[in-house]
Amino acid sequence: MAYSTEPSSSLSFTSSPHLSNGTFGQAKSPSSGESGLEQGPSLEIISLNKLSSNLEQLVIDPSFDYSDADIIVEGIAVGVNRCILAARSRFFHDLFQRDRGSTEKEGKPKYLMSDLLPFGEVGREAFWVFLSYLYTAKLKPSPMEVSTCVDDSCVHDACRPAINFAVELMYASYIFQTPELVSLFQRRLLNFVEKAFVEDVIPILVVAFNCQLGQLVTQCVDRVARSDLDSISLEKELPHEIAEKISLLRLHSQHDDENNQAVDPLHVKRIRRIHKALDCDDVELVKLLLTESDITLDQAHALHYAVAYCDPKVVTELLGLGRANVNLQNKRGYTVLHIAARRKEPSIIVLLLNKRASALESTLDGQSAVSICRRLTRPKDYYAKTEQGQEANKDRICIDVLEREMLRNPMAGDASISSQTVADDVHMKLLYLENRGIM
Repeated sequence: MAYSTEPSSSLSFTSSPHLSNGTFGQAKSPSSGESGLEQGPSLEIISLNKLSSNLEQLVIDPSFDYSDADIIVEGIAVGVNRCILAARSRFFHDLFQRDRGSTEKEGKPKYLMSDLLPFGEVGREAFWVFLSYLYTAKLKPSPMEVSTCVDDSCVHDACRPAINFAVELMYASYIFQTPELVSLFQRRLLNFVEKAFVEDVIPILVVAFNCQLGQLVTQCVDRVARSDLDSISLEKELPHEIAEKISLLRLHSQHDDENNQAVDPLHVKRIRRIHKALDCDDVELVKLLLTESDITLDQAHALHYAVAYCDPKVVTELLGLGRANVNLQNKRGYTVLHIAARRKEPSIIVLLLNKRASALESTLDGQSAVSICRRLTRPKDYYAKTEQGQEANKDRICIDVLEREMLRNPMAGDASISSQTVADDVHMKLLYLENRGIM
């Protein structure tokens, strides 16, 4: 992983400007020459590293829990010392200053992470890394269970969990006003842009836009504009002004002009109507629109759209029309099963396999449905145990279903033989889906 091995000293006390001035410990020694400066920096480094280690105990050692406030992250209370957070972050200084009168009367204050974030998300592990930095001035390696994927062939230098974890740390650094970390994580995210699959550049572009990171926005926009990512994905997943900027760049690109010379505006408009009907969960309207025009479900890539953005019930109804090719590839070589793998919704995957979707197809860049799913899944989620009464482990179900399908039908050809068997095998795991009225 590109950043987990970075030495923590890159953002430690050793970067203190006092070191170059030799302000501490200037006693002479036999080996230190006339100025006696050689021991000064060494003593300061030792002292500050010891201070850092002592403060770290407040974060990692339960017996040193002297916290006076809690921040609730993913339903779990994280104890913090307000004096340290206020001294290290202007955001927390202002927050605690505003609440000083009321919280003293009510006891130990509690803050919801979701209430502190105007945009983005920060998970518990990312907040712990950020919090540790505030206490120690040293950046911890990223926990492997949340910053890598479960694809054994992946080097984790640009898979989605690695990107998502860096994105969370960027949100924390920007919102909680820690500029030196903003600079660091912008460099990390810049390193991902050209390595990652273009779909995985989208969260980088969104955080860059929200955090006003001009250089990162520019590089991401250029990467997406050069890609074959469809305009619908841009409109659905990006801020409007960013999607417009990418569209304009493509419009002025000679390559893009050549590819779109023969586009019929009326044809595009009719396809958009079908997509809007799907957005409204109105499959009856879709049938009417198909009747009134010469557009087919396949021409509109309606099943791709529904699998990506609609409720599983809509996907079921659309498949029930019997008019869509479940193994149709879009311009990027994605079948609907590839799209379902990115969404990681087991009910949709099983529906498609029941309709003879092939798990053996690969995208133009060589991804199968199961490899897509694995590169999106964190070890924390894949190996999570499901307690009685909790929702099933959807991440693991998706991967298991797709792997079993491929193992039962390794020679390609007709996938129908094994599809129903796979659905039967995971029937017990998917009972909860029936209870939700999806299947």
